Amino acid sequence: MLYADHAATSPVRQEVLEAMRPYLAEVFGNPSSHHTKGEAAADALESARSRVAAALGMRPGEVIFTSGGTEANNLAVKGILLGSGGRHLVTSSIEHESILESAEYLRRFHGVELTCVDVDPHGRLPSDAVADALRDDTALLTFAHANNEIGTVQDAAPLIAIAHEQDVLVHVDAVQSAGWLDLRPLGRDCRVDAISIAGHKLGAPKGIGALAVRSRVPLEPLLHGGGQERGRRSGTENVAGAIALATALELAEAERQRYGSTIAAATAEFIALVLASVPSAALTGSADHRLPNLASFTFAGTSGEAVLLELERRGVITSSGSACAAGSDDPSPVLLALGIPAEVAQTSVRFTFGRTALPDGAAGRLAALVADAVAAVGSS
Repeated sequence: MLYADHAATSPVRQEVLEAMRPYLAEVFGNPSSHHTKGEAAADALESARSRVAAALGMRPGEVIFTSGGTEANNLAVKGILLGSGGRHLVTSSIEHESILESAEYLRRFHGVELTCVDVDPHGRLPSDAVADALRDDTALLTFAHANNEIGTVQDAAPLIAIAHEQDVLVHVDAVQSAGWLDLRPLGRDCRVDAISIAGHKLGAPKGIGALAVRSRVPLEPLLHGGGQERGRRSGTENVAGAIALATALELAEAERQRYGSTIAAATAEFIALVLASVPSAALTGSADHRLPNLASFTFAGTSGEAVLLELERRGVITSSGSACAAGSDDPSPVLLALGIPAEVAQTSVRFTFGRTALPDGAAGRLAALVADAVAAVGSS
């Protein structure tokens, strides 16, 4: 069985399990407790915080541990707008639901105005359109470093610079790019104001993520209580989860440098073979600016869900797009925003690979299975 749905979630790595195990059993104290068990847990938590900060190019005191990417994005968007008293928010038309729904909440209940910038047909945000969307009262620009459905990577540095020239804060959703792209320049060089990540995309368990946000940025907490996480996110911290996230990030960063080009080449080979062997196939997203492990296609004249079933019969597990929209028959808003007709958007299939998912020769075998599955659907 080939698992090709790593953008939805990745299996927990053995190294991560071993790293977090002591903090589930022996070092079990509450990090807020002033005794030896609590202090040991607090030390471990701060070590994990420093390790995550290093991977993001941020300072340890700026890392807030959350329950995952959705909470991190909610805290960034709602927390910054409410903390700053801002009245205008700028994002794009292809963002994750956790961004768009947070923005809609602010519009409905707090009177915040929202501007969604249209992307080009490849999913890239035009710099001039972003600049035109910013106003004197814009509090935040928020966008995904890499899109979770089509894999398009934004040219983040100029977008951050444009916003900072207007004194606008910037949040980058790096949930999909973490582990595949170097995030340190965003924090260290671009001085991004906030950045979100999620552990389960990296080989850590579900239920842990982080938002790194500059100390100077006003942030209204979403969770109130005991004042943990420097008052920005109350609740007893998930120490084992924090250790898992830090370990997974470090492993992914080391392997990105070692295997990144190999994975990108295998994915590019797979894309080329599918396009050559399946007449109805069309690549979605940018061919040149995309995550190295993601390939997303439409197969006009088929049903995406039917193709998925045929692939699973052939031993390939993949998805039709965002796992967050599972069970919905509606065409993907991301694909519609690219100008893809609704009936074609419903034929989408996304393949996302892990570090060992495409060994030598696997790209050709997988492309052949895709061609067989699409042909089977087309003849049924």
